[in-house]
Amino acid sequence: MKNIVIKTTPSDNVAIVANPLGLDRGAVVLDGIVLEETIPMGHKVALQSLQDGDEVIRYGQVIGYANQRIQAGSWVNERNISLPQPPNLDAIPYVQKNVSKPEPVEGYTFQGYKNPDGSAGTKNVLGITTSVQCVAGITDFICQKIKRELLPRYPNVDDVVAFTHSYGCGIAIDAPGAIVPIRTIKHIAQNPNFGGEIMIIGLGCEKLRPERLLPTGQNPADSSILYLQDESFEGFGDMVEGILQLAEKHLQKLNDRQRTTCPAADLVVGMQCGGSDAFSGLTGNPVSGFAADLIVRAGGTVFFSEVTEVRDAIHLLVPRAVDATVAQALKNEMAWYDTYLQQGMADRSANTTPGNKGGGLSNIVEKALGSVAKSGTSPIVDVISPGEKIRKKGLNFVATPASDFVCGTLQLAAGMNMHVFITGRGTPYGLNMVPVIKVSSNSKLANRWHDLIDFDAGPIAFGTKTIDEMGWELFSLILDVASGNKQVATDKLGLYNDLVLFNPGPLT
Repeated sequence: MKNIVIKTTPSDNVAIVANPLGLDRGAVVLDGIVLEETIPMGHKVALQSLQDGDEVIRYGQVIGYANQRIQAGSWVNERNISLPQPPNLDAIPYVQKNVSKPEPVEGYTFQGYKNPDGSAGTKNVLGITTSVQCVAGITDFICQKIKRELLPRYPNVDDVVAFTHSYGCGIAIDAPGAIVPIRTIKHIAQNPNFGGEIMIIGLGCEKLRPERLLPTGQNPADSSILYLQDESFEGFGDMVEGILQLAEKHLQKLNDRQRTTCPAADLVVGMQCGGSDAFSGLTGNPVSGFAADLIVRAGGTVFFSEVTEVRDAIHLLVPRAVDATVAQALKNEMAWYDTYLQQGMADRSANTTPGNKGGGLSNIVEKALGSVAKSGTSPIVDVISPGEKIRKKGLNFVATPASDFVCGTLQLAAGMNMHVFITGRGTPYGLNMVPVIKVSSNSKLANRWHDLIDFDAGPIAFGTKTIDEMGWELFSLILDVASGNKQVATDKLGLYNDLVLFNPGPLT
């Protein structure tokens, strides 16, 4: 294989080594640049000599400053560049643009489960919500019992899923931050894949009353709430029997659901990164962004999230807001999270993991510039605070922490029915409430994890396929998976992560 390095824009003064085995000292790249040292795959080579304090540019943006002299052909990494300051939120202007609407994408459908509220499911799942961690043990026990004894009688129901968590008691229930976990639990129960069949198990003495988790306006007397402290229960066996009877009522209704033809406009797709590398911003994220644009053009909804992974690229996102209100909402979410990190005496540099650095990402600025590519190019129509539900179709910024599990949890609460997860280093992450399409940013990972990766975006790095071509392929795969025609790896293998609440409120 010839020596391949990737330069993203003409102004870049670093390039990414694409060769799977890296490049050895003495290798010649581009216009006769000789490598001064061996550089691993995904890592940066200096295309010109840099002096202490010079800008290091990738994606046409400053990702750092040289903190020593760096000779052309040298390895550029987190040790020889300094982190720049984040964009000043108050200094980012917003000027509304007259953007021509892209040509609609019409005629695309999937076979989904239509719900009375107009949403559509991609799975048919019995969801069991809990109001307090105390009931987690019995809820998990019941789930296994339902799977063994009840589900075989209801062939149209895909699974039973319990949302257990560490919230509900020992909490300052009325503190401002408490609204985040409360509305998250409430809105997950309304996820389209649950078909409106909301079932809540509580203890009885918790601060978070199960009634607060019902959809607005729903009468608690008409709802499926069961308290384990109910005095009618004589021991554990009675509790189990009571929950099974309640579950069976919901299973009967869910079993009547049938897949029907739904327009692609019913897709609600969450885009997320995890275990990113230097190829993520070149392959996996741009391909996902192209697919995101197709979904929006078809009338559907797409989320992108992870505040700390867009904060350093916020100056590129604010101009994409559909109006001044959305632009300000974007900046408000960034400012709120800045304060949150300051209160915890953390800084944004903590985001970049050892794995990210091992994959060639030197700092959070470089990571953020690649991360936002998965949002595509569509206008941002709304900003959703943590735990809230979406209000508008189109491209939404759903504010979440960057943690994979917390981000996935909050995207479920926002209403996603499909998940696209892009990784460069690899992760077995999966969710049992929605299908998770795992996209690899490089073919080396896809080949090694052949039974865990669903879609390999790696060919883009070598020019054998284009972003547009692979974007259409990913869009088609999303429709096939949403229809139940194809099964993602995590569903085949039964690999699912626990959901994790974001709780910025105090404990008591």
